[in-house]
Amino acid sequence: MSEVLRAELERVAARLGTPDVSFTLERPRDSGHGDLATNLALVLAKPLRQNPRAIAERIMGQLELPATFVTRIELAGPGFINFWLAGDELSAQVRQIVEQGPDYGRSIAGAGVTVNVEFVSANPTGPLHVGHGRGAALGDGIAALYEWTGHTVIREFYVNDAGVQIDKLVQSLWARHHGQEPPEGGYHGEYVAEAAESARKEFAPALLTGEYDAARRVLRPWVITLMREEQRELLESMRVRFDVWTSEQSLYDDGKVAHGLAVLAERGLTYEKDGALWLRTSDFGDDKDRVLRKQDGTYTYLVPDIAYHVNKHERGFRFAIDVWGADHHGYIPRMRAVLKALGYADDFFDVALVQLVKVMKGGEEVKMSKRAGDYVTLRDLVDMVGVDAARYFFLMRRGDSPFNFDVDLATRQTDENPVFYVQMAHARMSGIFRVAGRDPASVGSDVDMAGLPEPEDAELAKALTAFPVTIERAARDREPHRICAYLEDLARVTHGWYHKCRVLGEPEPIERSRLVLARAARTVLANGLAVLGLTAPDRM
Repeated sequence: MSEVLRAELERVAARLGTPDVSFTLERPRDSGHGDLATNLALVLAKPLRQNPRAIAERIMGQLELPATFVTRIELAGPGFINFWLAGDELSAQVRQIVEQGPDYGRSIAGAGVTVNVEFVSANPTGPLHVGHGRGAALGDGIAALYEWTGHTVIREFYVNDAGVQIDKLVQSLWARHHGQEPPEGGYHGEYVAEAAESARKEFAPALLTGEYDAARRVLRPWVITLMREEQRELLESMRVRFDVWTSEQSLYDDGKVAHGLAVLAERGLTYEKDGALWLRTSDFGDDKDRVLRKQDGTYTYLVPDIAYHVNKHERGFRFAIDVWGADHHGYIPRMRAVLKALGYADDFFDVALVQLVKVMKGGEEVKMSKRAGDYVTLRDLVDMVGVDAARYFFLMRRGDSPFNFDVDLATRQTDENPVFYVQMAHARMSGIFRVAGRDPASVGSDVDMAGLPEPEDAELAKALTAFPVTIERAARDREPHRICAYLEDLARVTHGWYHKCRVLGEPEPIERSRLVLARAARTVLANGLAVLGLTAPDRM
């Protein structure tokens, strides 16, 4: 439906001299404004230098759509064009949902385009906290949206294993083994004691009672692997899997840091001053030049980051999307300046920010766990609410807005809980077939929307057909929370239809069409939940 209409709008835009223009075509919030609306005329106002309402009238006059597709087209507001769909078109769209099944909502818009989504990338120094969980859900959600729109996606975890924080962890483990307090800036919590106990089982006593420097050389890679594997196991239990794990240390060991510096030097982007090596980022939008190599010969943290993104570009990715904590916001212009200086496309690199998460229970903030010592671990939260609720709640708000995770709400089995509300809609559609004693696949796709008597029938069909354009827009803007909003709206419509429109026991044409509509609703709800990495239960 939206694909046909979008193609026709693109044809008209090209005839007006503006091909390849970006515009929206989506379901209006107010059903009184039609079934679909576009802002094309508003977008064309600037390049055509005309009043958007006048442009809208020109567009409407050139549209070639059959009467079986739309029944009404209206100009609204400053230049929006609203469309009302015909019953025959709704029937065709419901049939398409049933026939495409689990593929409904997928497209090939991004075919041939490779995307790298790097997220979580936690230091391997302790258990993941709830902020990491929000970043994991967001990164995985963005990757899924790209996949649903036909892109080839690589999910990547960057292991920060080259910094002094790893030495602090080893010192803390050593201290705990010897019954001492961790050093200043070291790590506390039960997980350090657990690591010390694992080390006692893994290594000969002589290693742990000998010289620290000798033990450090062995314990450092061992504890990195221990912590990384714990992180991997927890993320996989949350249905988050990575295609690539890249070690920061490997960038040095494999010569990628040296290569990155050489690339910068070849382009004349570096210079020596006051015994340090500088990068000319101020020529490309940064507020000042940045130090790469300090006077003592050590590199700043910018160096491996540059090498890492040079490596991503050389691996052939069209887009590199990083999910960062909001405290790294000021670092974004710096990286943009570097990549611009290297001649990369302006849209090659982008960042999705993740704000802090507060865990609330009983109206009070939960601030720490025994295992981590001073913060709530992601495992604690998942154990409290379950994987589905954790993922949904992390995704239902914009990632760059602060978020209070209400444990009580997430575990409540009522309509107040959004994930329960959405999953219950799927369970209710499944229940119709269970009561009928029929497999959903047995009802076919023969539906006559024009023959269904209640307005709720058409409202449900229209809500279902908005799924592909919702996926398209969410992928374009990298905003998985749009899928949550869509699913909650669809669940509201589905529950309303379930209560108002009887399915079984109606006259044969109505029962048949409503069974098809229930099957379509069940499909779209399941597909939307799948995008978010959630299950679609048949019973609740």
